[in-house]
Amino acid sequence: MKIGIDFGTSYSAAAVVIDGAVRTVYFGDEQQFRTTVYFPEAVPDANQFELTDALEAEVDALVRSARAQQTRAASEAVAARREQAARLPVDQREAALALISAPVQRSDTDLRRDAIRAVRRHWLEQQVREARASAASLQNAVYGEEAVEAYLAEGFGNLVQSPKSMLGYQLAPNVRQTIVGIAGYILEHIRLSASQQLGANVRSAVLGRPVQFRSSMGAAGGDQALAILTEAAAGAGFDEVSFLEEPVAAALGYHAQSAHRHRTLVVDIGGGTTDITLAEVGGAEEPLVLGSWGIARGGVDVDLSLSLSRFMPLFGRGATRVPAHHFVEAATVHDVVRQRDFQRRDSYREVAAPFGPRLIALQQGGNTTRLSRAVESAKIVLSAHDDHRAELDYIEPALALATGAQHLAQAAEPFLGFLSELLREVGEEIGEPPAAVFLTGGMSRAPYVREAVQRCFPSARLVAGDPSLGVVSGLAFAAARAA
Repeated sequence: MKIGIDFGTSYSAAAVVIDGAVRTVYFGDEQQFRTTVYFPEAVPDANQFELTDALEAEVDALVRSARAQQTRAASEAVAARREQAARLPVDQREAALALISAPVQRSDTDLRRDAIRAVRRHWLEQQVREARASAASLQNAVYGEEAVEAYLAEGFGNLVQSPKSMLGYQLAPNVRQTIVGIAGYILEHIRLSASQQLGANVRSAVLGRPVQFRSSMGAAGGDQALAILTEAAAGAGFDEVSFLEEPVAAALGYHAQSAHRHRTLVVDIGGGTTDITLAEVGGAEEPLVLGSWGIARGGVDVDLSLSLSRFMPLFGRGATRVPAHHFVEAATVHDVVRQRDFQRRDSYREVAAPFGPRLIALQQGGNTTRLSRAVESAKIVLSAHDDHRAELDYIEPALALATGAQHLAQAAEPFLGFLSELLREVGEEIGEPPAAVFLTGGMSRAPYVREAVQRCFPSARLVAGDPSLGVVSGLAFAAARAA
């Protein structure tokens, strides 16, 4: 059996077509789950290495061994040179012997530095082995909203949010392997959940992919993202996977519910990317894809903008000399490296109250995640209401922030600028306006997004698809065709 998988930046879902109808896979009581995984065991961190008495003894032993080896090598080198001098004519021998000296030996400081590196490397390898032995079981991992709740309740371990947003960035080999493993855990969770509910051993899938991945490497980043997902899927037990652009998948899903043939512009706006496809859909003929476009911008960009403009001033942004990138680190919860950088900083004790104490509180276990949830909640509420109040008493007693719809509008302006420019370019390229614009993806719920789309295509009929399942339904149809 072949399923469709929407591996999203913010949420993931899976579905299959059975007897011509889409059947979604449930995760608990929901048809999707937050693309987040929590491992109770912390991922080994090289920066936590400390020289204990036992490790210090290993370092001393390595230094003694290296010193002895160095002395032995020097003696052997001098003896070899004396032997060579002895073969020279008598009139040259004395001068050659006078030039013989022991090779320059490395200092104890150099030997100790190399020994510490060797011990640290061995320690990290041991930590990795132990972590794999204890955490290499799916039964220890928690997914979705439950993962966030478990992490906040436990206060330790490793919470990874939105791993899709990291796939296209320059990654060190060890970081890349970690991302492969995390994506594999999530895909295996999906595969096993589908297998159990469908009563079949699911081994193949069609995975959705954005037109353009979030990336620091251009097209190479997209290639890397697909390679990571392919490797992760293999590790998750899939024998075969293929990829389909997410807006194309949404077009397939919309085609199945359209009785009459017409040109449709599919606009899929998710957490990390915005993707567009122009297609002829509906009727008895097969859907015809005419073109696709995309930008690496989405809902997380609005979250970050709202966090920096409204929430971070409570922590001193714009009122202290704390560098601006510290606040970006704190707000970017899906970037593990930035989160660790922020949590390890020890420079806020000199920052005047109330900002210094608040920053120190924000560094404490789980508080950046709590703040991120508060920002996301504010974005959702303000999309339908004029006012919102966020309680931040986990930072400081009675601390709260009142936010209005006008603040969300201001925070959304940069994203809407990118979206409007993309829509304008698409409109110029396709010429004749589409008969309909089909909206899907989590951000399609936002009224300011719908207004921006309608302004760009005023004559088109706006069709609101399922924000959560528009893409995965099309992926299920694609899987059924390929099975």
